[in-house]
Amino acid sequence: MKKLVRITTVPLSLEKLLEGQLTFMSQYYEVTAISAEKDRLRKYGENNNVQTFWLEMTRAITPIKDIGAVLKLYRFFKREKPLIVHTHTPKAGIVGMMAAKLANVPIRLHTVAGLPLLETTGNKRKILERVEKLTYSLATKVYPNSKGLQKIILQENFAPSSKLKVLGKGSSNGIDTKYFNPDLYSDTHKIKLRNDLGIPASDIVFIFVGRLVSEKGINELVAAFNHLYRAQTNISLLLVGDYEEDLDPLEKRTVRIIEEHSKIFTTGYQEDVRPYFAISNVLAFPSYREGFPNVVMQAGAMELPAIVTDINGCNEIVQNGENGLIIPLKNEEDLLNAMLKFSKDNNLVKRTKNSAREKIKKDFEREEFWSVMLREYKNQEENLQVDNKK
Repeated sequence: MKKLVRITTVPLSLEKLLEGQLTFMSQYYEVTAISAEKDRLRKYGENNNVQTFWLEMTRAITPIKDIGAVLKLYRFFKREKPLIVHTHTPKAGIVGMMAAKLANVPIRLHTVAGLPLLETTGNKRKILERVEKLTYSLATKVYPNSKGLQKIILQENFAPSSKLKVLGKGSSNGIDTKYFNPDLYSDTHKIKLRNDLGIPASDIVFIFVGRLVSEKGINELVAAFNHLYRAQTNISLLLVGDYEEDLDPLEKRTVRIIEEHSKIFTTGYQEDVRPYFAISNVLAFPSYREGFPNVVMQAGAMELPAIVTDINGCNEIVQNGENGLIIPLKNEEDLLNAMLKFSKDNNLVKRTKNSAREKIKKDFEREEFWSVMLREYKNQEENLQVDNKK
């Protein structure tokens, strides 16, 4: 069986961003997952019936360690001789593509699910731009996971259009709408969870799911909610995710409000976010940058309308006024107004809620995306055969 290698910087990306996909691909290829965090990676391999290879990587800029990772990966590729190496996330991309090129792996693919450099400046931005360009140049094909990302890559001259392709209608993995299904949660279950958290049964709940960091718009979200609460007290804000104090910490004022506000509830990281969507009314997701956000698709599949910023990915899932509202980037006032609309206009809530799940089922069903990805692999194999005959 032909060998396929998938690489992410940390196993969390394998677990969440590519959930189920490698197991599906193992029907057609001998699949190896490569990532950091040895014990968690081994557990992932056991749970998903794929082979694993541990490689020390971090999301930070660590040139010496990265060179060591490239050499280790190069030796692995020379020994295993994979047909396809497919990388995700910036660090895994540069390390994986460099090692694959050195080892003469014929099909080298990289998925772009976001560009962290867009929120950086100065020398760090220049370094990240060079890394991005180098990654794309080493790949034989690059897959931006949204049309907006493709446009940015072309505008920044990171890669020619001939090397880029958006698979399906976007995303890196689609959404399993049988799993993300509001019908799985009874009213009794929802009432109990609200009671356990201390959220009043009659409250309108705005939910955010993701890392509690500045670039996700949490400072603006907390400020907007705090302002809205002064005029309207039958609302709650539910924050599902962990703080990241080392990379992109929240403002101290924001943390203080979160800790002290009687109607802001935090859960930390949750393996299963569905119950929290089930007890909520609206997703509030004012992120600064995304690739193609799973959270917005998950919320839609759970029949939640979304407030999102006008950025790539988000504005491809949400159609303004149909399954949510689109607001300008980094704008607390517009976020406040959108939250106010949802808290006051029952017709808006009902209309957008009804459209939310339909949109996800129509455009982003997970198994359909897997089929699209498999067809792309086979197309790349056919192209390789044609090139070898020339």
